[in-house]
Amino acid sequence: MIEFKDVTKVYPNGTEALKGISLTIQDGEFVFIVGASGAGKSTLTKLLTREEKVTGGSIIVDNFNLTKMSSSKVPYYRRKIGVVFQDFRLLNDMTVYENVAFAMQVIGEPDKVISRRVPSMLNIVGLSDKASSFPSQLSGGEQQRVALARALANNPNTIIADEPTGNIDPKLSLEIMNLLVKIHNHNKTVIVVTHEKTLVDYFQQRVVTIKDGEIVSDRIGGMFNAEV
Repeated sequence: MIEFKDVTKVYPNGTEALKGISLTIQDGEFVFIVGASGAGKSTLTKLLTREEKVTGGSIIVDNFNLTKMSSSKVPYYRRKIGVVFQDFRLLNDMTVYENVAFAMQVIGEPDKVISRRVPSMLNIVGLSDKASSFPSQLSGGEQQRVALARALANNPNTIIADEPTGNIDPKLSLEIMNLLVKIHNHNKTVIVVTHEKTLVDYFQQRVVTIKDGEIVSDRIGGMFNAEV
């Protein structure tokens, strides 16, 4: 379970990005986090990945208290989450296989586990035939699928997708979202941060809308105003 309790975040320049938000996401939920640019979506994501620390309140993710967590424990926490970014963040000098394997190598997984799991992850995202390709040889949609396979590599409980369709066309956006739904159906918690109203409306999942650092609605189904 993910629980935000009265969370505030104020940056050093005085910007109050989040203003006392409280939010609970149960294990196995699929949740869209939506809102206009500058609403606080990215800050919420950075707090969840522990790139930033809260100014006030608390965040609990499973058995991890992110508010009190020491820096030395952050890498262990991050093994429990998989993150997919808008800009893919692939390593251009590594093949598709190596990009996915790298996520496992950095936490010390044995080679025999890596050699078994990487092909399985590539199969899930439909890229088994691209294992030896480099990122520059792939389309934007294929690169995003590699990023998704990498996020899944360590079998995380939660997938956080930060604007995962921002750099690909609408058709490929639908493919990526369908993959996320497929992953969700394997008992994963999926959080998608997006501004794409059409996709949100199409998938009819829980939608949490943020405006000016506050949660202004929390409902099942789409129909959010992209300008809120």
